[in-house]
Amino acid sequence: MKFGFGKSLARVLKSQKKFSRLIEKALKAPRKKAKRPTPSPYVAKPVLVETTAFGSNPGRLVMKSFVPTARLPKSPALVVVLHGCRQTPESLDSAAGFSKHAKERGFVLLYPEQSRANNSQRCFNWFRPSAVARDRGELLSIKQMIEHACERHRIDRSRIFVAGLSAGGAMSAALVANYPSLFAGAAIIAGMPVGSARDGMSALRAMKSGAQTPPGGWGRPVTEISSDVKAWPQITIWQGMDDRTVNPLNARSCIAQWLEVQGLDEGSGRAEEKPWGRLQSWRAADGLKLAFYSVTNMGHGLPIKMREATKSRRSGDPYVIAAEISAPAELLRLWGLKRPIL
Repeated sequence: MKFGFGKSLARVLKSQKKFSRLIEKALKAPRKKAKRPTPSPYVAKPVLVETTAFGSNPGRLVMKSFVPTARLPKSPALVVVLHGCRQTPESLDSAAGFSKHAKERGFVLLYPEQSRANNSQRCFNWFRPSAVARDRGELLSIKQMIEHACERHRIDRSRIFVAGLSAGGAMSAALVANYPSLFAGAAIIAGMPVGSARDGMSALRAMKSGAQTPPGGWGRPVTEISSDVKAWPQITIWQGMDDRTVNPLNARSCIAQWLEVQGLDEGSGRAEEKPWGRLQSWRAADGLKLAFYSVTNMGHGLPIKMREATKSRRSGDPYVIAAEISAPAELLRLWGLKRPIL
């Protein structure tokens, strides 16, 4: 009896190659013809340090951090930054300047890093249930990194924040859904709502066309994970309205998700027109709960306000984009991470 194993294997391999091509096409950054960029005027740049022993690391991630020892207070804050697909902590940090802010303001910076062995495009696997389940996979690896940083640097546990771009944004949402009490604030930048995909193909469809509302509404995927939670961290959602990689409809789904989770009425929000786009915010008696930064004339990436002299040059990372607002600076303002008074 012949089972046609060879033909079945060939079909599987063909399908895998097709999936890889779709991922690469979806994440391909637009390229413009330009002259070779002028070298950066900064001579020395902070170096991210790798830590190898931080826990069992079931997600097989890499831990990198920056600690400004010269200005570190006794109980510093911790900012966790999750990179997007095709990025590294170094490329994102060099372009966005998080470590420069950490040095100026005295907080510890943590960069979990994805490996090509886990994902060929360096995407965090936010769409795999096993990677984002509580105390499992990549999610647990990141939590272990946070715990290690807290113990090693005596972090103020009331001031732990997370920000993620693209796949990192989707992973940031998963972290908050599973460990809400761990964070004081979170930023989902060009990300996806929790529960929007269960595998790579459904993730691509949701990214391209917008995720389908699940039965019971967008709040349900989060409340099923953390059913007894009453207090949630402050959430900000960022989206470039010309994004061709993650459909802006997904930002609307993220808003619906966190409005429902936090028990906020959509009609109670305030809308403001800004030079960079539109800001919608929802507040409660104890302050800001949810904000949506809708950035016009911007594609897929993290907005950063560059000096006029450098706007025409590439940032060094195609997913860090010149805009009229700087997400890192705005987040640090919202989170109360100010420059110390000397």
